[in-house]
Amino acid sequence: MTIKVNGEAIPEKAIEFELDRLVRFYAEHLSAEELGKQMELLKKKALDQAIGAKLLLQEASRLDLPVQAGEVDARLKVLADNAGGMDSFRRMLDRQKKSMDNVRSGIEQGIKVDKLIGRIASEVADPTEAEMQAHFKVHAAEYARADRAEIQHILIKPASPGSADKDTARSRLLEIKKVIEDGADFSDQAAAYSECDSGRKSGGSLGWLSRGMTIQDFDRVIFALKIGELSDIVETPLGLHLLRKTAQENGGAVEYRDVADKVRDFLRHAKRGAAVSQYVEQLRSKAVIEEG
Repeated sequence: MTIKVNGEAIPEKAIEFELDRLVRFYAEHLSAEELGKQMELLKKKALDQAIGAKLLLQEASRLDLPVQAGEVDARLKVLADNAGGMDSFRRMLDRQKKSMDNVRSGIEQGIKVDKLIGRIASEVADPTEAEMQAHFKVHAAEYARADRAEIQHILIKPASPGSADKDTARSRLLEIKKVIEDGADFSDQAAAYSECDSGRKSGGSLGWLSRGMTIQDFDRVIFALKIGELSDIVETPLGLHLLRKTAQENGGAVEYRDVADKVRDFLRHAKRGAAVSQYVEQLRSKAVIEEG
């Protein structure tokens, strides 16, 4: 299916990008089964977001917001640094059959959109003290300090989603668990065998995780463990995990004055987000959107 917005087609990869971003976000909060049930809804949301992004890009281009060469250079340097330097970045572009001019043009368009969003947000008034206190009164429980636990993990990724490869990964992780139970250090085993790049470098540490931060299955296991205890194998969309709790702190209620800055930031972000959404809806009401 091809989607055109005011005569301009939305590349399929733009919709795929939005869907991937949504899936990665919801994968942190839903089980694999729940995520699967939500997939059609996420695909529709990804399409809506891609249409919104195209509308903002068209409007930013129409307004021709000024962009300095130095702004493009700065963002280009970040991309190049992330690719291992400018030479590596150029080789990557060659493999992808992309030109540097096209990359710079894309960066310039992105900066124009950012400036348009910044202009919209700048017209939104900051939340008042009355709004902040009213919000906290209704949502005080959401600002309470959550229980949190310090967790290590070892991740093994099945070679494919098939049951045979999952069984192989599970067996491998159970072998590692047995070695740890026999006295091996968890951090050493994580450094040697975990397929989580960041965790492997830190001995499997995930740091402090608050209750509700992760998907339900993961969360349930974390807070059922005793300190020092190893978990059973936990499956998430990322793969199979072996967990170990190293510490825990209990949460509790907080006073408004202790979280006033958080309340202000939340409401400011929400009001600006709503303003951008309303702006996009106004653009959409005047746009010609075709499906074919």
